[in-house]
Amino acid sequence: MTAPHAIDGAALLDEVEAFHRRFNVFPTEAAYVAVALWDAHAHLIDCFETTPRIAFLSPEPGSGKSRALEIVELLTPRPVATVSASANALYRLVDSAEGLPTVLFDEVDTIFGPKAGADEALRGFLNAGYRRIGGALRCVGEGSNQNAQVFNSYCAVAMAGLGSLPDTVLTRSVIVRMRKRAPNEKVEPYRQRIHEKQGHALRDRLAKWADTVRDQVAQAWPAMPDGVSDRPADVWEPLLAVADAIGGDWPGRARAACLELISAAHDNDEASLGVRLLTDLRDKVFCGADRMPTAAIIECLLRMDDAPWGDLDDKPVNSRTLARLLGQYVTPANKPIKPRGIRTPSGFPKGYYAEDLTDAWTRYCPPSPEESATSATSATPQVNRGESVADTATPIRHMSAEAATQPTLAH
Repeated sequence: MTAPHAIDGAALLDEVEAFHRRFNVFPTEAAYVAVALWDAHAHLIDCFETTPRIAFLSPEPGSGKSRALEIVELLTPRPVATVSASANALYRLVDSAEGLPTVLFDEVDTIFGPKAGADEALRGFLNAGYRRIGGALRCVGEGSNQNAQVFNSYCAVAMAGLGSLPDTVLTRSVIVRMRKRAPNEKVEPYRQRIHEKQGHALRDRLAKWADTVRDQVAQAWPAMPDGVSDRPADVWEPLLAVADAIGGDWPGRARAACLELISAAHDNDEASLGVRLLTDLRDKVFCGADRMPTAAIIECLLRMDDAPWGDLDDKPVNSRTLARLLGQYVTPANKPIKPRGIRTPSGFPKGYYAEDLTDAWTRYCPPSPEESATSATSATPQVNRGESVADTATPIRHMSAEAATQPTLAH
């Protein structure tokens, strides 16, 4: 039975979403759902084990990222907006007696961008503060009178910036990839002196609603959509718990948004170089072969269009680079993958065995496309049961990257 003065959470979050739509053009409907849920989750952050970061990213300026942060700032508790902050200042802020802040980082690309170098301390704050148990151990005091103290870093963080972010931050984030508005996409001009009061009124109502469901949310174990596990599940669990507490059509919309945004994040993320190499070896080089000489592997890699192997640090991949990249992974016997001798009729070249790569393929590579084996086999020199490719694979140690990527003419 509904209490006489119960707050209709679904109707309230509909208003929050509508408020965003007045000033923000997000790329998908899923983004509106995720952002509205994130606003609400910030009022319930003490109920969760993790708090997802939300990142508004775009390739070019003028895509509405900063405006998105401005609207989030109006709707979340104790917001602190910044374009520059030290990790120590943020640790102090989170540990203050005023309560957990909502930190809003604009121009985050200036912190992690290629020209800024890596700010490991700040990255550590963002990574550790994603989980409630995270924190930093610091010495406090003067001179020899110092004591170790743990500073909490758990708080809600929203970010906006150009380009991308470090992988460790991205995997802890709901990613909204912003775009410049098209001519037919209109938004209401934002005027702080007018709209700030409207946003704060919604914020205060969200806070009151949050107080009515706090116990329910703290005990929630929301059902995950099929296929969502590990880090993505950690990221989305708080948002799905909020959606379930809100009710109406929000639980269904939240799970649909979860699947869509996780899929989009994978589509836009570039795989690590090691995973890319493993995947290319499985799908475009070995293609069922049980062994392959190093020279043949390198030739195949350099023939691939739209692959990085022709230009790694301004030079094409070679046997040493191949050994270094594969040596990061282990065989089924838990030993580093290394080249081994391959007995062939024409010699005993070094190469790699599929049996050494199978464990890494299983653990790190995405599922193989159904057509990959068929499309790649016709263009790939095959080696099975010790057959030599020495006569069909031209050594390319001194071949230029440009020449190596040219198609090979049939004889």
